[in-house]
Amino acid sequence: MLSLESLASLARDFRGDLSACVRDFSIKGVPFRSADRPHLMGVVNFSADSWYRESVVLSAESAIERIHRLRAEGAQLVDLGAESSLAHAARVDAETQTRTLLPVLRELAPQGFLLSVETYQPATARACLEAGAAVLNLTGANPSEEVYRMVADHGAGLILCYVQGSNVREVGDFARSPDHAAALRDYFHQETERAVALGVQAIWIDPGLGFYYRNLQDSAARIRYQAETFLHSFRLRTLGWPVCQALPHAFEFFADEVRSAEALFAVLAILGKTDLLRTHEIPKVRAVARTLGVLS
Repeated sequence: MLSLESLASLARDFRGDLSACVRDFSIKGVPFRSADRPHLMGVVNFSADSWYRESVVLSAESAIERIHRLRAEGAQLVDLGAESSLAHAARVDAETQTRTLLPVLRELAPQGFLLSVETYQPATARACLEAGAAVLNLTGANPSEEVYRMVADHGAGLILCYVQGSNVREVGDFARSPDHAAALRDYFHQETERAVALGVQAIWIDPGLGFYYRNLQDSAARIRYQAETFLHSFRLRTLGWPVCQALPHAFEFFADEVRSAEALFAVLAILGKTDLLRTHEIPKVRAVARTLGVLS
């Protein structure tokens, strides 16, 4: 699947999509321009169940320290999550998520830190936006008009995730169409139109590669699907919105070198013209992006 021949074929088959332009926008005064891609999004996880230990924090103080470090390392955005997406992880209700996240937002948002909140809970989203969250990383399907309106009312950005299920914690087997990029484009066309009609002006579309579908647990099948989705990202950009991709880990292949995995997948994502990379490894991925920038 990954060869010079396959890349040449992909570019030839969809050459009309390669030059697609996406919207530039600013969030809280910070510009996100296609010409500057890729932008980098760091990760802070409050759930002790999160497998990526380096991103886990157990207190607001630790989170604040990590966010300062991530910004110094080159993250334009930092994503905060209070519940792991792992299938076996403990569920965290909206009230607990909100109570966990608000102290960090109240401390750092007034200082100009651009913070995203990952949640599918409308109550948590509202409270965090009111506390200064700049972006809602929405991990639920079929968002209500209320969610889109609250994003618009706060002048925030939206990461719109593709989820087969009601939310990231309630997924089963993954149904994959023969041309998955076309299916993704159809879904995102509908949802971005809804969001824009309700006033949202800054959107990234995210194919949701980090979600734990039961039939994608075979490691080889999973990374083939992920790699294909990365390389086809440029086709989604024909909707006029930038693409966000969460970089995976491929633990079964990298084992003790798992912290290097996201750097590999960053290469594929950048080749596919991904605009925003969500990564636990900001310095490694930043180095990859800078190197590919010199070579492009």
